[in-house]
Parts: sequence; C-alpha cells; structure tokens
Amino acid sequence: MADKLNAVKGMNDILPPESARWEWLEAIVRDLMGRYAYRNVRTPIVEHTALFVRGIGEVTDIVEKEMYSFEDKLNGEQLTLRPEGTASLVRAVIEHSMLYDGGKRLWYTGPMFRHERPQRGRYRQFHQVGAEVLGFAGPEVDAELILLATALWKAIDLVDVRLELNSLGQPPERAAHRAELIKHFEAHADTLDEEAKRRLHSNPLRILDTKNPAMKDVVESAPKLIDFLGAESLAHFDGLRAILDANGIGYTINPRLVRGLDYYNLTVFEFVTDRLGAQGTVCAGGRYDDLIAQIGGKPAPAVGWAMGIERVLELVKEQGTAVPLPVADAYAVIPDAAAMPVALRTLQQLRDAGVRVQMHASTVDGLGSFKSQFKKADASGAAFALVFGADEMARGEVTVKALRDGSGAQTVRSLSDVGAWAATLQSPTLLT
Repeated sequence: MADKLNAVKGMNDILPPESARWEWLEAIVRDLMGRYAYRNVRTPIVEHTALFVRGIGEVTDIVEKEMYSFEDKLNGEQLTLRPEGTASLVRAVIEHSMLYDGGKRLWYTGPMFRHERPQRGRYRQFHQVGAEVLGFAGPEVDAELILLATALWKAIDLVDVRLELNSLGQPPERAAHRAELIKHFEAHADTLDEEAKRRLHSNPLRILDTKNPAMKDVVESAPKLIDFLGAESLAHFDGLRAILDANGIGYTINPRLVRGLDYYNLTVFEFVTDRLGAQGTVCAGGRYDDLIAQIGGKPAPAVGWAMGIERVLELVKEQGTAVPLPVADAYAVIPDAAAMPVALRTLQQLRDAGVRVQMHASTVDGLGSFKSQFKKADASGAAFALVFGADEMARGEVTVKALRDGSGAQTVRSLSDVGAWAATLQSPTLLT
C-alpha cells in the first residue's frame, strides 16, 4: 500500500458540514456587493514576483519573509503565489484599461498564500474577500467602504467587532514624520529589539506596529504622524469622520495603526476583535492613491479593504450563529431496483421544482433492506422519506413519511401530479 499523503501544513481542506458556513457567507457577500453596485473581478493565483515587490514594498514582512516564490522551469520567469488581492486587482485594471471611462467599484474573493507559522486565524493558504474603489479621490468612498463592511457585520449578526482609524497623510508629510521618528528611536536604541533595529532606517513606521511589550513605552512616546498632517490631509480625514458620525458608526482613532503594506496613504482602518487572540484583525484597508502609478498605470486614486474569511467564520462559529445547512429535503427509499426508472423520473421532477432530493443507490451489496434504507434516510438529515415500494408503484403513488417533526406522519401522493406536492417537502435545516 502506498504511503498516505496529507495536505500541506497550514493549507486546509474545507469539508461538509463546515463548507455550508462558507457557502452561506459567500452568498451574503455576493448579495451585499450587488446592492452597493460593486462588480466581481477574478485574477490568477500566480503573478509575476515583481508585481508584489513593487506594489507591496520590498522591505515589508510579506515580501521579505512570507511569499511563495519560484522560478518557472519552462521560461525562467520569477513567479509568486499571490499573498494578497489588491495588487493583482490593480494590475488587472491597468492591463485591461478599465479606468478609461471613469471610476470603478470592484470586489474579489479567493485564496491567498503566505509562508507563516499556522495558528488560529492564520494559515498558509487563507481566503479573502476584498472591495476596491478606483478613480475616486474623496473621503465619501472611504466612508462607503467602511459602511459596506459594517453592513456585512449586520447581515451576519457579527458582534464584538470595533473600528479603528488613522491617517497616514501624503508622502511629504510621512517623510517629515519619518525623519523625526528615526531620531526618536535612535535616542532609545537600547530599548529596541533586533527587528526594530533592522527596520530603523528602512521602514521605521512599521516599528510602531510592534507587538513587543518591552517596547511599549518608547512606541507610545514616539512622534505621531497625525501631528505632521497638512490642511488637505486633515480635511480628508475630517470629511470621513463626519460621514461616519452622521451614520452612527463608532470608531477609535489609533495613531499606531500603520498597516503592513507600503502602498497606503491618507485613510487606513481596521475592524478588530479581542476574541481571536493575537489574530484580532478581521477586515482592514485604506487609501492607496500611488499604487496604480507604481505598478505602471496612469496615476489615479484608489481605496479598498480585505476581509479574512477564516477569521470571520471563526467568530460566527464561536457566537453559535445558526446558518442554513444544505441537507436534502427528502430521501428516496427504493426497495426494489425495478422501481428505479419511475423513481428517478419522479426525483427529477421534484428537483426541477426546487426540492433537494437524495437518491438511495446500490452498493457492492445491492440496494440494502427496507430497514437499512430507512436508517440511511434518517441519518441523512432529510425532513422526509419518499417510499417507492412495490405496492405504491402498482398504484402509481409514493408514500411521504415525515422524519423530523416527531409525528412520523405518512401521506400518499400521486406520481402523476408531482408539482402539486413538491413545495410541501422543502424544509430548511440550520447548522450551529
């Protein structure tokens, strides 16, 4: 016997009934994106490595440590499994000249890949939903994206998620802040850990995002970027806050919120929770007005967010939120193979009418006894059993037996009028 092969560590199979939660969330996301007039984009999983080096930033953790990159054996190209979705979407927008006739509201979903130590809420293959608005510069679209995410939390009854905001200003403002930040950390060099020392002159803003408790005081006393913002940056931030206030959206201004990607400017935000330990960010994003030009397109403003599907579903499951479980409405009990043609014709008519029906099929031991088929019908989770016995077939009928309401009630239905009773078989089941 060959050795058993398992999935790569940190890349997980999603099996029933857990996959029902994914289908439930994906359906809600699709509906919500449609209501906000966002259109779906699907990009390749593999991109040129240069896209992420140029777009995300060469000195970010993602590019330095986490990307799955390799050389194409056929032509020597340097390729990477996408570690995030924004750069790929922007590349697609540029390549296909999507902004030639004005701004766009777009969304995507799919797997992303980062080489990390697998833990709760963090996997090597993980899945994101992203919403992006390109071609609009005002704070109203920043606010719209935050309202969109908030509407999603409401739609799935997600609680204990809070919004944190900051503004990173524009490059000249960040440059002035960066110089003061370096001076501050150089004056406290003895308190910096090795990672902070490595970043001091390459990306000092990322030091503010440290999780090292020994550096808490030096980070808290560091110059705050918001104090370096000019009138236009402050007006943008104030405009965003005014819209959120008018819509009753609570938030906290977090001056340490800098995000892990180099392409952000002005607005940055995160939806966070305390219920997932260290992996508390469930949705994050911000404005990236320079990214389109960095990747080779004509300069245009843009803003967006990405949500971690695994983290959101972990919260949903922890809350005990009931979601629809797509089990069969009915299970067909077919004691005699001779009844199969008529039974299958009836099942097809029921399916055409929207009823979910599971057919009992033969195994290496045959169809199995009437009793064993009923056991399988009960175990299937179906609300009803459809009995295609010899007596029923002789009369042109089927017996419908209730399996879930405790009554065990039976009714007889005519095979010549399937449509008249199909709707009575539909009975949604919830997964908690």
